[in-house]
Amino acid sequence: METIGVRELRQSASVYLRRVAAGESFTVTDRGRPVAELRPTSGGGGIDELLARGDILPPERPTGVLGGDLPEPLDLGFSGSDELRRLRDEERW
Repeated sequence: METIGVRELRQSASVYLRRVAAGESFTVTDRGRPVAELRPTSGGGGIDELLARGDILPPERPTGVLGGDLPEPLDLGFSGSDELRRLRDEERW
């Protein structure tokens, strides 16, 4: 694996990214010390890969975006925007 410095990578990032896309891998160094590896992605990823490795577990029951149904909104006789405007006006005086 070829070694490149941070400064060189910053100056020629597009060149190195094209080489990575072609399958090459690099060790990135900062002041001569390895700090990162630049390599092609594995093709998988995300939640499916984490589930397959057993790093995470699937949910026990299906949930909505926020974990279930939303409650009905309360009718307080005013909007949140109106109340926020009122509070801001009070702060100014």
